[in-house]
Amino acid sequence: MGAQPGKVGPNAILQSREALEALGGAGLAVRVFEAAGLLPLYDVPPVEMVPQDKALALHRAIAAALPADEALWVARDGGHRTGRYILSNRIPGIARGLLQFLPAPLAGRLLLTAIGKHAWTFAGTGRVITAPGPPMEIVIEDNPLAQPGCPWHGSVFETLFGRLVAPHVRVSHPACCATGAPACRFLIDISGA
Repeated sequence: MGAQPGKVGPNAILQSREALEALGGAGLAVRVFEAAGLLPLYDVPPVEMVPQDKALALHRAIAAALPADEALWVARDGGHRTGRYILSNRIPGIARGLLQFLPAPLAGRLLLTAIGKHAWTFAGTGRVITAPGPPMEIVIEDNPLAQPGCPWHGSVFETLFGRLVAPHVRVSHPACCATGAPACRFLIDISGA
């Protein structure tokens, strides 16, 4: 499946739902989905690409409906869940094994290449640029899912690089579209320092 304009993978919604339910049960999840105008997607979870504006509406509703610490927890948990889903269902076992066997800098380069090729699943209409660093960098220009600090994206990257490249990975986010920057920048440090 190739890029679909204005759409992102369903895990931006599905795993956020799981995180909401983990925090406060189905009642909380229903309230947040309703506030986002997405109750039909709670009742019948998406299995295909979803409009990026719907994913953004859910992420914004989470931030608006919950205390800041809980909203951050849900965003990060949803990102980690998305990363684990990708590891289990989208990266073949042979590729996972190879990445884990290779030296971290080479594994990181290969993972960045794969992320660049499949960026539409998490960046929709945003333009993604990767650089091998160090530190490695992922830039999303005009990020359609940008939220201050982008905890969902950061947690997805942390999970993928932490499992496949280096367990001591640190992901930082020095620039964000949601706070006026032209692009969201994620720096991935695998040095362990």
